[in-house]
Amino acid sequence: MTAIQSRRQVVRLPREQRIAEIMQAARAVFVEKGYEDALLSDIAVRADVVEGSIYRYFENKRDLLVKVIEDWYEDMLSDYDQQLAGIGGTRNRLRYMVWRHLKTIHDEPALCHLMLQIIRSGQDYSQTAVHDLNRKYTRRTLDIIQEGVTAGELRSDISLRLIRDFIYGCVEHRTWAYLRGEGDYDPGEVADMIIELVFAGLEKRSDAGPAPPDDNLMLRLEQAVARLEKVNV
Repeated sequence: MTAIQSRRQVVRLPREQRIAEIMQAARAVFVEKGYEDALLSDIAVRADVVEGSIYRYFENKRDLLVKVIEDWYEDMLSDYDQQLAGIGGTRNRLRYMVWRHLKTIHDEPALCHLMLQIIRSGQDYSQTAVHDLNRKYTRRTLDIIQEGVTAGELRSDISLRLIRDFIYGCVEHRTWAYLRGEGDYDPGEVADMIIELVFAGLEKRSDAGPAPPDDNLMLRLEQAVARLEKVNV
């Protein structure tokens, strides 16, 4: 084989493929080592490129992490509409959203930790595509609740954003210890408890006036709160 033939066999990878390989390598290194201990040189070795090649596509390590989390979010969102299309009823649809969020945290704790501790705490978070994707992600929850209000299933006198904050704030509080590597939780069990609490306050009351106290409901709420307090405290 001549030197000219050998040179002709060297094929430069398309830009999109090279970026995808670097991001795949970066995701693995960030998951294994965390943000602070992840080195661009480690990522370059994993991606089989020289370190300088990374700077051709990404400004710095933080920019690379943002793109990794952005890609992860887009992948999560890709089948949400399809999955929700096969689920009927406001309660079931909302339960799916809460369960899916809890399941994602359970299955991808390292990426969730990077999102919460590194990306979301950064001063530039509101200018990132990740911020926009997160709003799109939580918007689905607001849409489901609004559908329930429109259908006459849920009360209309409570702020949708307050309900959203309650749901995701509760999820974060219940999973924070798990993200620190302490304990475990069952996504389905926690989702059921959160939905029970949400719907106790959201279900539309009768126009005939306040309903008499429901001892069984109060008991279920007390039990749900007690179980939540035991999850990952």
